[in-house]
Parts: sequence; structure tokens; C-alpha cells
Amino acid sequence: MKSGPVAFILWLCCFLGFCGLHRFYLGRPWTGLLWLLTLGLLGVGQLIDLFLLPSMIRQANLELRVDRIEGNPS
Repeated sequence: MKSGPVAFILWLCCFLGFCGLHRFYLGRPWTGLLWLLTLGLLGVGQLIDLFLLPSMIRQANLELRVDRIEGNPS
């Protein structure tokens, strides 16, 4: 299960210049790489993610539960 506080702490790493770490944590490596290379889409995407983060966490946890039910190891 993905943790909300961990995701928000990783989101805060954008102030240190490491944007997109929260996306890597939540299983979105391609957009995480995009955020990392463009500084969170010049900060706009990073700001939008602040509001989208709770739903991204719920979706990642739901995908983990479905994988467990289907018997796919992750």
C-alpha cells in the first residue's frame, strides 16, 4: 500500500529541484521522468499534482489490491 504522507513528502522534494519523485513512487515512471526533466512542467504540473495527489494515491492502492486479488505478484 502506498502512503499518503510519503507521497506528499516526495512531492515537497520539488523545492530541492527533484520534481516528479512522487510520480515514480506511485508507479508512473514515464510522467515522473517528464516531471524530472522539465522541473514539473515548469512548476505548473507540480502545482496541479498537489491537488491530484490524493486521487493518484487511491488509484495506485486500488491497482495494488486488484493485482493481489488476481494473483499477480507485484
